[in-house]
Amino acid sequence: MSVEQLAASDPLAPAWGWPHRFGGRAANVTAAPEYQATTTQLCGLFPFVAGSGSPTVGTPIGRHLLHGEVVCLDPLAWCRAGLITNPGMFVLGQPGTGKSTLVKRLVTGAVATGTIPIVLGDTKPDYTALVQHLGGQVIQIGRGLDRVNPLDSGPLGSALRKLDGAKAEALRAEVRGRRLSLLLALCTLVREGRITNAEEVVLGRVIDLLDERLQEEPTVPDVLAALEEGSAELWSAARARNEQVYRREVRELVFALDLLCNGSLAGVFDGPTTTPLDLDAPAISVDISRIGAAGDKLLTAAMLCTWSYAYGTIDAAEALGGRRRSYFGVMDELWRALRGAPGLVEHADALTRLSRAKGMASIMITHSLADLDALPTEEDRAKARGFVDRSAITVLAGLPPRELARVHEITPLTEPEQQLVTSWSAPETWQPGARHPGRGRYLIKTGERLGLPVQLTLVGAEYWLYDTDQRIRSDSGRQSPRFEGGVQ
Repeated sequence: MSVEQLAASDPLAPAWGWPHRFGGRAANVTAAPEYQATTTQLCGLFPFVAGSGSPTVGTPIGRHLLHGEVVCLDPLAWCRAGLITNPGMFVLGQPGTGKSTLVKRLVTGAVATGTIPIVLGDTKPDYTALVQHLGGQVIQIGRGLDRVNPLDSGPLGSALRKLDGAKAEALRAEVRGRRLSLLLALCTLVREGRITNAEEVVLGRVIDLLDERLQEEPTVPDVLAALEEGSAELWSAARARNEQVYRREVRELVFALDLLCNGSLAGVFDGPTTTPLDLDAPAISVDISRIGAAGDKLLTAAMLCTWSYAYGTIDAAEALGGRRRSYFGVMDELWRALRGAPGLVEHADALTRLSRAKGMASIMITHSLADLDALPTEEDRAKARGFVDRSAITVLAGLPPRELARVHEITPLTEPEQQLVTSWSAPETWQPGARHPGRGRYLIKTGERLGLPVQLTLVGAEYWLYDTDQRIRSDSGRQSPRFEGGVQ
């Protein structure tokens, strides 16, 4: 049979040619060159081009794992573009899979676009080197270092002095509410139990009295002194007929406040704020790693104070007017701040619910939903799960199947998506130095949409700025590895 007859009988050649003499058989077919460009640039060269639909709004975080297209992410930019309804983001993944690496990339992109990232309590610290590199402000909280006054109204106090009339009264009520809420949270933490209604009424009256008496910001020792003094106004607030009844009503409250001043928490919350937040800085990190060794109670107190003070500073900037700004609030190790005592979730929930109105994205990071299940009460656990439910963006790093089943109850996942994230959860070999399969890989989910599987690749200074394993390697004499993906 001739070649012409073969061609007539089978006009479409196989990929490697016909296996006959003069059939064009090739032992190897060289891959065609690939080019990447926008559809605007490439459509004139080759009109049959279709994108994958990956969003190009925000900070470039990596390439799509299936077709290599660049994927961008920014909760605020996505919200402005109408891709999502709120700028909340929840990052979930095993330790070492690169959760913080992704957030650091977003922090860097935020600074480049004029958004101010605020790390609300850096516990390790993971973000100090990056914020310093970006020219931002780093505040170190701890004994012998910077202090935070839980009752400090910060710029809200300055704004209050510049206002009058109804606006001043509204702002004064806001300052009072913030002071009382944080003071109650700290007392709840120290006591490891809820504050009674009577004690809350007395604390509120103490705050009112100090606001009338003092020209400067009140402190926790001022509250303690006023309680121990026991004025007629406080007797009336406690519904006490005599001093003996009053002392009995406030006894537990006095001890809780005394622990803040003289107990294990002494030296951190018992004086004026030493370094206020600078909202003119390109980025801010509140480093509380120095007090982590003192236990979870002190760490939780520091995180609660940091959250409240930062949100109050942002509110003050809004009240004073001027240029409207956008913020990234990074809440890493979320579960450590919530498990200190019953009721603390409610305090965090109240702070974060109005982030959208403040022009602020909240990025919450934790290892597992099981961390939230460790909270003291079922009410707290339900509210904590609400953090995930209200976040428009959920980012999943490597997770085991049992964890994904829990996530699926809140964020719907297809079977292939679950299999993909599960494949990132464990190394495939026992050989030392093998790259973790999930490092630097993330699945981005928004509502019912199909997830975006992304591979993040570090560049330039990111190799050492995002590296939290430097101390481990320095102890063993190893150098920082240059590999694809995150290094967290």
